[in-house]
Amino acid sequence: MQTGPVNILIVDDVPERLVAMQAILDELGQNVVQAVSGREALRLLLQQDFAVILLDVNMPGMDGFETASLIRQRKRTEHVPIIFVTGFADETHVSHGYSLGAVDYILTPVVPEILRAKVSVFVDLYNKAEVIKVQASQQVELAREQVARAAAEAANRRAALLSEISRLLTHSLDYEDTLANVGRALVPALASRCELHLLPDGASPSRREVFCLDPSLPLLAEDEGGSDVRNLRAAREQAITSGHVVHTRQTSPRSNDQDEQESDSSAQAWSSASTVPLVARGKTLGTMTIYRSDFTQESLHADSELFENIAARSAIALDNARLYSEIREAERRKDEFLALLGHELRNPLAAVSGAVELLPMLQPGDTNFQDVCGLLQRQVGLMRRMVDDLLDVARITSGRVELRREILSVERAMAQAVELARPVIDARQHQLEVSSAEHPLHVEADPARLGQVLANLLINAAKYTEPGGRITFSVGAEDQSVVFRVRDSGIGLSPELLPHVFDLFVQGDRSIDRAEGGLGIGLTLVQGLAHMHGGRVTVSSPGEGQGSEFAVYLPAVHSIAVLPVVAEGATSKPAAAKRVLIVEDQDSVARMTRSLLTALGHEARIATNGHDALAIVGEYAPQVVLLDIGLPGMNGYEVARRLWALLGQATPLLIAITGYGQPDDRERSREAGIDHHLVKPLDINVLNGLLADAEHRDLRRRRAPSTVNA
Repeated sequence: MQTGPVNILIVDDVPERLVAMQAILDELGQNVVQAVSGREALRLLLQQDFAVILLDVNMPGMDGFETASLIRQRKRTEHVPIIFVTGFADETHVSHGYSLGAVDYILTPVVPEILRAKVSVFVDLYNKAEVIKVQASQQVELAREQVARAAAEAANRRAALLSEISRLLTHSLDYEDTLANVGRALVPALASRCELHLLPDGASPSRREVFCLDPSLPLLAEDEGGSDVRNLRAAREQAITSGHVVHTRQTSPRSNDQDEQESDSSAQAWSSASTVPLVARGKTLGTMTIYRSDFTQESLHADSELFENIAARSAIALDNARLYSEIREAERRKDEFLALLGHELRNPLAAVSGAVELLPMLQPGDTNFQDVCGLLQRQVGLMRRMVDDLLDVARITSGRVELRREILSVERAMAQAVELARPVIDARQHQLEVSSAEHPLHVEADPARLGQVLANLLINAAKYTEPGGRITFSVGAEDQSVVFRVRDSGIGLSPELLPHVFDLFVQGDRSIDRAEGGLGIGLTLVQGLAHMHGGRVTVSSPGEGQGSEFAVYLPAVHSIAVLPVVAEGATSKPAAAKRVLIVEDQDSVARMTRSLLTALGHEARIATNGHDALAIVGEYAPQVVLLDIGLPGMNGYEVARRLWALLGQATPLLIAITGYGQPDDRERSREAGIDHHLVKPLDINVLNGLLADAEHRDLRRRRAPSTVNA
């Protein structure tokens, strides 16, 4: 079968023979190409394909044998038929020619009919080979199309399956619904059975969920000792470790007779299991095991990517559902906290409101006058502690608390905690037992913060123990730690509450009477401050009504340096009368502060903004300026800088009294040249102490603000 003119190459150094052979071969209707040397023939063979080569043996330079040898060495031309054309052909020449791959010899002078017959044979062979090549190429292309079509159909089926799985997994954010939807997505669309093994997470224990075609049939028990159970357990561990799918084959398949006899009482039939880790946000949630009966090695490998894709989608859906549940719980606790906050603030506000109404009716000499004043102090102190606790929680959770550590004896820390908690303990008539260590123990801690930790635990024990209960407060050494323990005979903790007791806004009793009070942030503070000291807090309780025990572990200090001497219980001496300028835009706050200072024997004037303050300073010459930061127009920082620019080292003592109490706020005060930073509400004893200490300080050695120094 001829598919068109083919190329025939004639190689001869004699032009007359070239013309003669081309004339003979022209009758074949093919494309005859001439070359006058072996080199030209090799060049032509690089450019075109030839059905046959007629090669002269005796050529100058590169003869026919050498040309044939080079032709056979090239991949493209190694199988092209070569017919040698020569004037003589002894046995040696013929043998050498055939060894080089020649297919025939033609002696000159050439017989035209013989030459055309032999060449036409190879032309036909060439055409048939080309047809076979085309047919083979078509078969290959057809096979490729079939494979591509099958792959496309499989991809479409998988895409449809993944689409349906995504639809099911995004249908609900409820955790239990999402678990059920994972099973619906896989069984029976992909497998006859599927298992989820979820790892424990916080308060949630480990969990096994099974989805199958016939829920009435029993499944493999986790505690069975068979090889299949052991292999499946090992596959789960390997999948979690490797992060990839692990395939398992059933090692003990049943016979047909056994299947018929035991189908109602045995685990569902399977031949292969594929276990994939469930990973979301870099965290392994557990594993998914897909059981199939149609086992083939090829199908397992082909489905590995699909299984991992499904597992990834399932893990994200489960993680989203769990996060949504946690967010809802946090929102619920936040709403409850806001309700508690309103309740806890209204109690002292009610007392303060009543006292404010009562005071105008009383005379300073009346018996009830001092009682009312004491009530006001206690309730204001209670509200101050609430605000301080809330701010402490915010600072601790954002890492903005700075500890002032020192080597501290545990006896001193315990004494401070008992002193802070004593009013609550005595009010509920508890019996407090304090046990010291057999040998002196020390920790490196912030005295105020450690006292806050221990006092919070004592107050918590007092609040959640029925009146007349028993509280023990002890300290000891364990390994390399100092351990403070607070144990009570109170209401105890339920197993459900125990894992969440340190969570923000969590309380054991949420009844409407709110007998214990509090905002549910004390234990969160305890845990945060303990962690900042390099320690930890644990809690245990036998159950409700059986009391509880909290333990604080802190690193022990074994090499004790010289301890700083602290004058405990020292009080500020009364300050000598001073001229004080109050810079405050809130009229009620300004007038109340002036009244307090006047009662303490000081002279005070008020400026409601920064510009008035700068004007008054010139003629009033105050010794102290109480400076609000959040002033209209010109804030307190700018007022301080301008005072320094006007007066230099003669600037009066500057004390910020503000509602801004973050570390950044204090640092800005320092940079503005403000000497002290107090947070509202003003503690008059602290202020009086600063005024008294100012008499003994050399104000000329203070640090000016950076802009003034420059």
